Amino acid sequence: MKYGSVCSGVEAATVAWHDLGWEPQFFSEFDAFPSAVLNHHYPDVPNFGDMTKYKEWNLNEKSIDLLVGGTPCQSFSISGLRKGLGDERGNLMLEYLRMADELKPKWIVWENVVGVLSSNGGRDFGTFLTALGKIGYGFAYRVLDAQYFGVPQRRRRVFVVGCLGDWRSAGKVLFESESLSGNPPPSRKKGERVAPTVTTGPPYARTGNDRVETEAYVTFARVGHGHYSDKNDIASTVRARDYKDATDLVTQYDMKVRRLTPKECERLQGFPDDWTKIEWRGKKPELCPDAPRYKAMGNSMAVPVMRWIGQQIKQVEEEEKNG
Repeated sequence: MKYGSVCSGVEAATVAWHDLGWEPQFFSEFDAFPSAVLNHHYPDVPNFGDMTKYKEWNLNEKSIDLLVGGTPCQSFSISGLRKGLGDERGNLMLEYLRMADELKPKWIVWENVVGVLSSNGGRDFGTFLTALGKIGYGFAYRVLDAQYFGVPQRRRRVFVVGCLGDWRSAGKVLFESESLSGNPPPSRKKGERVAPTVTTGPPYARTGNDRVETEAYVTFARVGHGHYSDKNDIASTVRARDYKDATDLVTQYDMKVRRLTPKECERLQGFPDDWTKIEWRGKKPELCPDAPRYKAMGNSMAVPVMRWIGQQIKQVEEEEKNG
């Protein structure tokens, strides 16, 4: 699978999909620090910068099977001004669609904050989906929470998966086959409780009780990449329900509260340790400032969620290939 990434950030998609054997053909990241992180890890993948200039990119030799992107969410965030498509940043989602229309990849994966569902009374998201259909894509969308994919933070995001000419394939990526056939999986039996712990595989959101699932306390005993907590390095627990994303979280150990370190924020998003610890503005990696590292993680997608979506797409592709 060859893919292009826009609004790439520090590339959660590529970290997630590397083990699938998928190959990035290009990135599109404008900000200086994330661009430096991309150049550090992927020096052979071109970063074209500003996505609004995609017609100047000369993509003749960069045909792709998938286009992935999380266009800026500030104009759709509940904490923002909620200007929606009246904000230039919001209009980047339409630029994303124009690019998809020109490149015609089989798959698209688009991510945004849940505020996009109610922006402008839902009309902004409706505009996006309508335009997606008009350029030939069947689609499905779903809210996924990173805390159920193996990272100890509550991070609910809207994911739209589109497949050229085929909504059922898109639906298979985001939903269980039972749901698509009109036979949803059974709900919990009376008296059963939801364990307040992170899981690493499906099913997700099986309870049908959003309040229970999104208010779970999440144990920080072990997080991605086999890292265990160490009281000299990382707090033993994270109370995930009170904070909306990685950079807002605080930890508690021996009744002391402190801000998370950049490394801990990387772990919360599922990245390898020190992914953003790079040489920056002439300073060695060990002197890389914290502020841009926090911002990069706060703006990123969660790697385990993207990994699951990639695995689902791969499974659908294999099923279709095998008939």
